[in-house]
Amino acid sequence: MIAEDSVLLRIGLVKVLEMAGFEVAAETGDAPGLLAAVEEHRPDLAVVDVRMPPGFTDEGVRAALSIRANRPGTAVLLLSQYVEERYAAELLATNTSGVGYLLKQRVADVEEFIEALRRVSGGGTALDPQVVAQLLVRRPSDPLDRLTPREREVLALMAEGRSNAGIAAQLVVGESAVAKHINSILAKLDLPPTDADHRRVLAVLRFLGVTG
Repeated sequence: MIAEDSVLLRIGLVKVLEMAGFEVAAETGDAPGLLAAVEEHRPDLAVVDVRMPPGFTDEGVRAALSIRANRPGTAVLLLSQYVEERYAAELLATNTSGVGYLLKQRVADVEEFIEALRRVSGGGTALDPQVVAQLLVRRPSDPLDRLTPREREVLALMAEGRSNAGIAAQLVVGESAVAKHINSILAKLDLPPTDADHRRVLAVLRFLGVTG
């Protein structure tokens, strides 16, 4: 389902999702409508605007946190006009399975947006590259300094929620090279390796101080 107060964007999202094979069970323009629709339709995925009526502050985030607490089987993808790091942190603090945070400008790249939706609805994670970039440079001196420039690139793509194959395609390298970089990153950051992408992202975000 879709929760977005801009009618034009909401209509566009419905069209994009339907063209990609998603069934849109409901659409709404405010947080109360979102919560009511989730209770009624119990969707697999909710695409939620961060700021909605009545206050246009963090209504979408609060609603998303409520959905994750009461309907953990519903994946949530937040859409925001600007990078608001703390909202991503709040959403990821409790559970990194089936969550995402993207800037609205990403919707323009339909293929990338749909890929993120499928990843989140499948239990993965999708973080906007601009959010990840801010997290990586937030602290002037920390164990990230142990990483090589290439390892930092791989770490950023890991934090976005990309798979090894996705990272390899982005960096135009082999998957074996990506696996070696990830093993090195996890070792340098004193984090145990794992095959579960969302746990890997959680470990990265915890190291960055985003989650508890």
